Amino acid sequence: MKHFRLLALGGAAAVALSACSSGAAPVAETDTITIQAPFFSTAPPERDDAIELELERIGGTKLDIDWVPNAGYKDRTNITLAGDDLPHLMVIQGKDPGFVSNAEAGAFWDLTDHLSRYPNLATTFPEIQRAASVNGRVFGVYRGRDPMRASVLVRKDWLDAVGLPMPRTVEDLYAVAKAFTTQDPDGNGVADTHGLIVPQWPGAIGTNMPFDIIETWFGAGNRWSERDGQLIPSFMTPEFMAAVAFERRLASEDLLNPDWVTFDSTNWNEPFFTGKGGIIIDVHSRAQQVIKLFKEANPADFERYVDVTGNLLGPDGVLRAHPTTGYNGFFAIPKQKVRTEEDLDAILTILDRMNTKEAQVLLYNGIEGTHFTLQDGLAVSADSKELAEQTTTWQQLMTGVTGPLYHQPRWPTPYEQEMWDKRKALEASDYEQAVFDPTSAYVSETYTSKGAQLDTIVTDARIQYVAGQIDERGLQDAIALWRSSGGDQIIRELNDLARAGG
Repeated sequence: MKHFRLLALGGAAAVALSACSSGAAPVAETDTITIQAPFFSTAPPERDDAIELELERIGGTKLDIDWVPNAGYKDRTNITLAGDDLPHLMVIQGKDPGFVSNAEAGAFWDLTDHLSRYPNLATTFPEIQRAASVNGRVFGVYRGRDPMRASVLVRKDWLDAVGLPMPRTVEDLYAVAKAFTTQDPDGNGVADTHGLIVPQWPGAIGTNMPFDIIETWFGAGNRWSERDGQLIPSFMTPEFMAAVAFERRLASEDLLNPDWVTFDSTNWNEPFFTGKGGIIIDVHSRAQQVIKLFKEANPADFERYVDVTGNLLGPDGVLRAHPTTGYNGFFAIPKQKVRTEEDLDAILTILDRMNTKEAQVLLYNGIEGTHFTLQDGLAVSADSKELAEQTTTWQQLMTGVTGPLYHQPRWPTPYEQEMWDKRKALEASDYEQAVFDPTSAYVSETYTSKGAQLDTIVTDARIQYVAGQIDERGLQDAIALWRSSGGDQIIRELNDLARAGG
């Protein structure tokens, strides 16, 4: 097999290579590093486009990127893993059974004891690194995403109409939802508004729907919780029962949109924008979406409609913030292609360079003067859908394990900038109180084979309970069915992995 040579692609690159960020010396030779990655735009980047050439200069090597449409990426990954021509670097989008079994069988490099030698790959977010691991072992450099996204979007004009401040607690949330439903916040004299907009959720329990977030605020945990040294599902805690009782109260008093059980989540913004509902519990970025709708409809007066806050205090006055896993897949390194420690060091050296500030700016913002300009240290993006798609695709190669180093955006109006800055401040402050899933690192064999089917038992029962179709006994019966159908085995397996220090 050929070995890797870190190529000097021009004078500037030669200078950069002489001071490798990892301290690793260039090693023996090959011409190109191959990468498999997904793309979400209408077409992948052209071969040797300007961003790719710049990335090759920063990384010190030629790149051969196999861009795969995201819709078919899972299938392509399985085909690649079954073949005999693997890339040097491979984006793995999640801990699917095929990847886990291959990793634990030794098909991918275990990077647990390697990454600390590379300053741009040694994460500053250990909770996220752990969540991305397989039973505590790191088989890939994770691709960071915003770890704190949960927020509450509120119709600011309705708050002004009913004379209430932005909610800070779950009881404030109830009070605002009640006022939005009963006090005619739009002033049309018709009882046609509701407080909280909840959609039919495409995922099972524990997939970040509004009820999951509320349950974290109540202290139930995030999917799982540790109680008396034992890991248990959040729905087995008394705090979960208190939270779903609160959700049932919202539904029984018609403070939710009446079609919440069937409402299509792809239309989530519409009732907020059209004045049918006044509160959304979702990710911060949805605020930018609805602000855009109001701006397009009323550019002279769009600032008065939307406000946003972060996670809310629970009934005991404690802030428990609901995070994401903090990653969106990871870069794995197949041993079939990268066979020696020396070759592994070369690949990690290149990946380390691809996470410097210079590389992050290139991958996220693009090329200055082409994709963006800087004003007061903030990036003003070029007004081009094609250019925006280009940078969105290249962002798939970012790792970001030390946090975002790219330029933050400059928004076109002071209000939009204020809302963005507020969002970022809320993310930072809420992260300090983040409640991470304590089982996120572990892979239960029973959950892998049966978990999706088992989770629907409790998912459906929660909907039925909140909607008033079953009582608390019916909900507890569903939880008991989950346990007897394989749930208790999942609990045992996860606790065994935790005790083993996985």
